[in-house]
Amino acid sequence: MDWTLEVVVVPVSDVDRAKAFYADQLGFTVDHDRTFGEHVRLVQLTPPGSGCSVVIGRGAVPDMPPGSLKGLQLVVKDLPKAHAMLRERGVEVSDIEVYGMGTWDGQADLDNVGFVHFSDPDGNAWAVQQISSRR
Repeated sequence: MDWTLEVVVVPVSDVDRAKAFYADQLGFTVDHDRTFGEHVRLVQLTPPGSGCSVVIGRGAVPDMPPGSLKGLQLVVKDLPKAHAMLRERGVEVSDIEVYGMGTWDGQADLDNVGFVHFSDPDGNAWAVQQISSRR
């Protein structure tokens, strides 16, 4: 039996601001943005190529303090390209780091050990790791 992770709820304080960050700055696809009555709004966004989406909203999402989610991780095949794209889109992103070795020198192999880090406007913390192929 397969068990797939399909949705992660990300706690935010301002749904419109978070939607703009994830869609416009990170390039996530807006799958839907729905309001149910006066108090419930759910926005689902999916990173390009991902089978897992994030949900932000109000009213029907678990009660977590905005910014309390840490350790979310995206995977890309080309970390320098992803890093450049994030910077071009105005995301405050760390330098490229090689796990256990510090800042990338532009030469070291990044596969499995290359990371950049950023946070959304509420402080939910993300990492981006380079994995160019899986075994």
